[in-house]
Amino acid sequence: MIKIAITDDHPLLLEGLKNIINTHEDFEVVGMYASAVDLSKNIASDAPLVLLLDINLPDANGIDLVKGLKESYKELKIIAFSVHNELAVINSILNEGADAYLQKNATGTEIIAAISDVLIGKRYICAKTQVILNKKTEAGLKQVPKLTRREKEILTFVAKGMTTNQIAESLFISSHTVESHRKNLMEKFQTKSVTAAVKSAIEYGLIREA
Repeated sequence: MIKIAITDDHPLLLEGLKNIINTHEDFEVVGMYASAVDLSKNIASDAPLVLLLDINLPDANGIDLVKGLKESYKELKIIAFSVHNELAVINSILNEGADAYLQKNATGTEIIAAISDVLIGKRYICAKTQVILNKKTEAGLKQVPKLTRREKEILTFVAKGMTTNQIAESLFISSHTVESHRKNLMEKFQTKSVTAAVKSAIEYGLIREA
């Protein structure tokens, strides 16, 4: 039996995916994780060969999670799934080593096909995601900006409507430092305002919507 694990913070989706996967006589769901913490605690002992991974978990950045898992578990096949259809997110996830990418509304047939393909070393992209990838420009796909922990904190506070002074007080740093971070964030996201940077960060799954 091929051991498979699933990570998603929605119990109903976890059960639904488990039921779909278990219809295949050669597949067995050995782990169901509701968070990145859950995943990190159990993946070594459960030892799945394939991991279906929601890249929008509340306690981790999906892109960083894929990268870390690939570094720690070289043989692990990762099937990323998400509600995101932004070009930059898809490209970054695949560049970090995901073996497949599915939209969350993928059919049971697509899920089984994705698992079957990654097991034989093929990359699987669902039809809806492939359409998005086909729209790439000649200059290549955009990358999701790499953010520091502090930058993510500041974006999260801005998303909550906090002012520069309020953010400075909360993080025990100067207002000048906050302004420097805001400027850097606008440069990273190539936006003219921090509000626009926040919007992009939410779309890319880097922070949660307030």
